[in-house]
Amino acid sequence: MAVKRGQEIELEITDIAFGGKGLAKLDGFAVFVDRAVPMDRVKARIIRKKKNYAEARVIDFLDTSPHRREAPCRYSGFCGGCKWQFLDYAVQLEYKRRHVSDALAHIGLIRGVPVHPTLPSENVFEYRNKMEFSCADRRWLLPDELGRTDVDRGFAIGLHVPGTFHKVLDIDACLIQPRRGNDILDTVRSYLKASPLPVYGLKSHEGFWRFLMLRHSVAEDRWMVNIITAAEARDAVLPLAERLMAEYPSIVSVVNNVTARKAGIAVGEFEVPLLGGTVIRDRIGPHTFEISANSFFQTNTRGAETLYNVVRRYAGLSGGENVLDLYCGTGTIGIYLSDAARSVTGIEVVESAVSDARRNCRINGIDNCRFMAGDIRGLLSGIAKTPEVMVIDPPRVGMHKEVVRQVIEMAAPKIVYVSCNPATLARDLAMMADHYQVVEVQPVDMFPHTYHIESVARLIRR
Repeated sequence: MAVKRGQEIELEITDIAFGGKGLAKLDGFAVFVDRAVPMDRVKARIIRKKKNYAEARVIDFLDTSPHRREAPCRYSGFCGGCKWQFLDYAVQLEYKRRHVSDALAHIGLIRGVPVHPTLPSENVFEYRNKMEFSCADRRWLLPDELGRTDVDRGFAIGLHVPGTFHKVLDIDACLIQPRRGNDILDTVRSYLKASPLPVYGLKSHEGFWRFLMLRHSVAEDRWMVNIITAAEARDAVLPLAERLMAEYPSIVSVVNNVTARKAGIAVGEFEVPLLGGTVIRDRIGPHTFEISANSFFQTNTRGAETLYNVVRRYAGLSGGENVLDLYCGTGTIGIYLSDAARSVTGIEVVESAVSDARRNCRINGIDNCRFMAGDIRGLLSGIAKTPEVMVIDPPRVGMHKEVVRQVIEMAAPKIVYVSCNPATLARDLAMMADHYQVVEVQPVDMFPHTYHIESVARLIRR
């Protein structure tokens, strides 16, 4: 059957593709359907037609899957954050495991490796310890807001709709951050709407208020508020900081990051402390970590402990091993392993992250970790002694081919590979397949209600 853009068609959803969309087959032709799950029967409209596949949008549900649940969030299906709120959580975990297994088989041509059932997140809501909300002078209207005259279309503070950059959903509550964060967001919204300074225009690149970033310490139940503006104006921002600190005793830090750059990234060119300290502290297992406004820290604190326990188990340390930690970031994994290793050496390209790692070692009284800042390709050649265990936790794009070559040449007996992207995990493991056997893979869910999944692979030298 020929498929054309704009065509309306009935489809049976049989699977979920990596990326979170339902998959239907029409005479063998793949159609990806947003907001659909297996065993849904839908009437859908084709919105995009390519040579090998099409994309469609649901018009109506003719029959619903037994795995479908009522999404508790009113923004579900519009916000790009939690695309799977309508899917039973146990089913989410199984599809995430399958995505890892399928990537290994189809991309890496690695078959027969046990991919264990996904370890669940301790919390499936209120689990994120960091949220970024964008300000905009154009508001995306929900269906029930269309035609209403009481909606301010020229103001929003919230989250982006997928595929848009200049319109933002005005979010009054995000269910994956702790409830207090929504109260803080509401107070900031009220202040910004009353402010004589305008919110930032994502098309015009004019305006003052740009982002609100909230960080939460799970261990101490304390908050950091980072207000990102387009220029420095302490007189405009300090009253907001004072109001927040007075209203919410759990806020212990309010800072102002300032950036005039057009890029839509909530990182300042410089930071202005306003009230309280400039860091908050959280814990993963027995270790304490200081977190500044722009530090990297796993966004699911309890999930990070689950993940690191898998890394520790796969590393199989007995106290005498030297561990090499590639892409070490702020040193959280290395620090977590330090009490079971002889030494840990971390390599990271971001100098500020290495500074954080060294500071976190001092905080925890750890003296057997050292961290080096620089490009891994340059620094690996200077490692004289082959480590007994190598931990690799690259960004989503995976390892550079030259790094893979150097890792193979280093010939560590064990590798523990941590990945947030099944596709690049499979690609990198395939490049090492002649030299390393993949013994097992453990998916760990750090991001409930999204298709994202962390995985830990245990490799041994052939």
